[in-house]
Amino acid sequence: MTSNHEILNLFKTNVGHHEYGEEKVRDEVDRIDALVTAPQTTIDSFADLDEKKILRKMDLRLIPMLALLYLLSFLDRGNIGNAKIEGLQEDLSMSPDEYNWCLTVFFFTYAAFEVPSNLLLKRLRPSRWLPFIMVAWGTVMTLMGIVRSFHGLLISRLFLGVTEAGLYPGCAYYLTMWYCRHEIQLRQAMFFSAASIAGAFSGLLAFAIAKMDGVGNLEGWRWIFILEGLATVLIAILAFFVLHDFPETATFLTEKEREFVVFRLKYQGQFHGKEQERPQVAQAEEFEWKYVFAAFKDWQIWVNIFVYWGIVCPLYGISLFLPTIIRNLGYSSSTAQLMTVPIYITAAILAVVFAFLSDRVGKRSPFVIAFLLMMIVGFSMCISSTNPRVVYGGVFVVACAIYPAFPGVVTWLSNNLAGSYKRSAGMAIQIGVGNLGGAMASNFYRQRDSPQYILGHGLELGFISAGIIAAIILVISYAAINKKRDRIIQEGGEVQFTAQELSSKGDRAVTFRYMI
Repeated sequence: MTSNHEILNLFKTNVGHHEYGEEKVRDEVDRIDALVTAPQTTIDSFADLDEKKILRKMDLRLIPMLALLYLLSFLDRGNIGNAKIEGLQEDLSMSPDEYNWCLTVFFFTYAAFEVPSNLLLKRLRPSRWLPFIMVAWGTVMTLMGIVRSFHGLLISRLFLGVTEAGLYPGCAYYLTMWYCRHEIQLRQAMFFSAASIAGAFSGLLAFAIAKMDGVGNLEGWRWIFILEGLATVLIAILAFFVLHDFPETATFLTEKEREFVVFRLKYQGQFHGKEQERPQVAQAEEFEWKYVFAAFKDWQIWVNIFVYWGIVCPLYGISLFLPTIIRNLGYSSSTAQLMTVPIYITAAILAVVFAFLSDRVGKRSPFVIAFLLMMIVGFSMCISSTNPRVVYGGVFVVACAIYPAFPGVVTWLSNNLAGSYKRSAGMAIQIGVGNLGGAMASNFYRQRDSPQYILGHGLELGFISAGIIAAIILVISYAAINKKRDRIIQEGGEVQFTAQELSSKGDRAVTFRYMI
């Protein structure tokens, strides 16, 4: 039986990071960084540590909370689809086009605020910034439950985009501050699969909450917004005490374990680690605007966005309209809510399984491209048939491809961006501009096109095809650049650069290898 002493120790470990003041955090980060970049520190310095045990510790302390945060985020973002089939549109006297505008405007502010939020995350500390934005969006979500008109809903969706903007790119970037690139997709999938669980949970929750119709003289769909918003605020308060900031200040790791985690991160992705008579190339950690501008000018980010669109357009199309699509096949509202559950649960399991395999083989593109092809099969089933079973099967296939593909494409880009702040800005650009695909997908499925939605499914197929072409361009380009850098290394070309110059170049350094 667990003793009171053990419980107290666990509590101290969870909240211990809040004992660090701002200045003390900086000092501790600088101290650990100085130790791991010292010339005498090599990978052999940590030979006595159990890497798998350290990773398990990190998984237990980080992933459950991040998954819960993202579950709430996706729940709050997509519950308007559940509210719609419970009568939101009719009660607010909105036309179909007005409803679509309420979906669309969310993505404009969501895209605009992602880069600033990611840059603030590291400077203001994750344990403060993430709970703060959670309280903000939970408040907005709760207030959505009392809107009385189209304009009220439109404005609240705009503010929801502002407040939610930092959560997903923030969590995705946060994980890169803890895990190396050959092990991170599994962790990204474990926390992203919460979105899939949210899809299932959303249907079940909406089904239950809608039974409150009439309580407090409020419609059932209003209670969906109010209760889910209040739950977000409560979890945000918990997150302030549970989230850890950086490996350098992680109280659940010993000092040597903290040094080891930081060492691995600093020298990942290099052709040469810390070898004798070779430049020691640590990842650049300091903030400089040149790293942010470098992200905006990096070709790979903009090509990757087309791959991202090929996945995110179907993702939002499915999450926002799945209950409606199923209901239009002839099922009741309550049955439509419940029929979404098995789709999302299966997709969550597949996301974790294929992330594990991707990390194991050290490849991203084969999985991403295969799932894009699988999406084409699913949407082709939907567009070519009016049989409810075939359409439901097609949607099932699509969802089971989207959820493993999404963490794959996010991880693929993060693996190939070196330098902490360039990665921060680059991931925010990818997710921010990429999520404009959500604004487009919000208008793919028009009510007048039901029940077959030929236009919506056709547009999804177009974006998926563009994503496949972009992924192939990335694979060919990465392979060519890696080969060119291999030749330069063989000719001793890296010796003309100092370690500082190579560090400053990040993923453009001849010692860096792109992951394919």
